[in-house]
Amino acid sequence: MTHKTTALVTGASAGIGAEFCRQLADRCEVIIATGRRLDRLEALAQELQSQAEVHPVAADLATREGRTRVIEALRQKGPADYLVNNAGFSTLGAFDSLDIDAQQAMVDVHVTATLALTRAALPFMRELGSGAVINVSSLASFGPVPMAAVYAASKGFLNTFSESLQKEVADTGIRVQSLCPGYTFSEFHDRDAMAAFDRQMVPEEEWMEAPAVVAASLAALDGGPVVLVPGEDNRESARKGVSRALSKLA
Repeated sequence: MTHKTTALVTGASAGIGAEFCRQLADRCEVIIATGRRLDRLEALAQELQSQAEVHPVAADLATREGRTRVIEALRQKGPADYLVNNAGFSTLGAFDSLDIDAQQAMVDVHVTATLALTRAALPFMRELGSGAVINVSSLASFGPVPMAAVYAASKGFLNTFSESLQKEVADTGIRVQSLCPGYTFSEFHDRDAMAAFDRQMVPEEEWMEAPAVVAASLAALDGGPVVLVPGEDNRESARKGVSRALSKLA
């Protein structure tokens, strides 16, 4: 059977994840788009139907069942040439005031799901002799970030994991990237858990649009850094060790 160039994108129902699907549709014949909102995924599949074969998979990656469902979709529709571990969320508040189950769910989405899906995809990439794993981290990974301690820590894990993994697969043709966006226009800050976040606190020049973030990520796969910070203002913040706006939350 002829292999079709395939991408698996998590958190694909909105924002950066949906944009990865749109831009990868120019590179891939098949896209496995996962997220919790099936209606959004089906609308995305309809939007991209003339460009790629899109398979919506509704799954909550904070659960073992959800992770298993996505791995099974990868087995049936893959193997994947591109794996984009994008699913994620944050809470806002002092660690000891927040629900521990929500904090654990965040770790399961950012870390456990990334490990499970990467482990499932990587052997096939080795067989293909090529592939790309993009782990969507955050500018917050350069913390510390009080009031978002678990979010920042879990994103920091992605940076170190990506750098280590790239060294392991250096001679295989596989590229690993940890994409560290700053503030990006999406639904990320619209969730109830982020109700205390005030968009006006962030200077306009620190915001980016999802298409620019994704374009920078895909362009950097060919010889770019493993830990990629898109946007000059964001790179300056990373050099200082923390987002200027995030630091105001302390």
